[in-house]
Amino acid sequence: MDPASRTLPGAERHVQLMATCLCDAFYDDVARATVEVLEYLGCLVDFPEGQTCCGQPAFNGGDWAASRQVVRHTVRTFSGDTPVVVPSSSCAAMMFHGALLEFEKEPDLPAVTALGRRTWELADFIVNALGTTIWTGRYEATVAFHRSCHSRGTPGDGAALALLASVPGVTVVPFGEGEQCCGFGGTFSVGFPNISARMGALKLEHIRAAHPDVLVSGDMSCLMHLGGLADQEGRPIRRQHLAQVLRDALKNGGLL
Repeated sequence: MDPASRTLPGAERHVQLMATCLCDAFYDDVARATVEVLEYLGCLVDFPEGQTCCGQPAFNGGDWAASRQVVRHTVRTFSGDTPVVVPSSSCAAMMFHGALLEFEKEPDLPAVTALGRRTWELADFIVNALGTTIWTGRYEATVAFHRSCHSRGTPGDGAALALLASVPGVTVVPFGEGEQCCGFGGTFSVGFPNISARMGALKLEHIRAAHPDVLVSGDMSCLMHLGGLADQEGRPIRRQHLAQVLRDALKNGGLL
């Protein structure tokens, strides 16, 4: 998706929130933090209650017919012309491209493409749509930032890291093989659990070597995978989504 082609928020900064399946099932506080951060930035946030999934799990699993149905439902649910903000690079990527429908000439394709042009990953939206490049408040921690595979090479990747590094009190520490996948890969972790776990264990070794206070990412799936492996090892690691760090910084600074 060409960033220049995407819909910018209007003067009233009206947006729709796509909370994702992971927020619904496991990370409700990430959705809450996302709303609080967007409202702090002056956005009016709508939450379409009919939303379900972006369609990526079925697409990655090869069930294209099911994925097509979910994509069509998502297009209908997020109707209108306001930007759609997603606190997940992988879900945002699916919505950028409407993956499956691009393979066929279908009547729904223009609507899918239009939704893609209105979709923003959270950090990308904050920095490149709203123009907020410096965060305020306070968050005292040494942070290891994990770049998810879907964020690499996108505007959201650099935006998330720059925004995190700007938080007063945050020190971002690099770690070895930072560009490597955590091993989750959605249905990859189900189809190849042993490989997935080995990849995650290697990632955790590099992260721990940097001695961070907290592991931060813009993707809940990566945090769930790495956190679950760390818990199974009996060596839990504190983890937070970027939205939670931004929200907590505001609270620590007395701004929320």
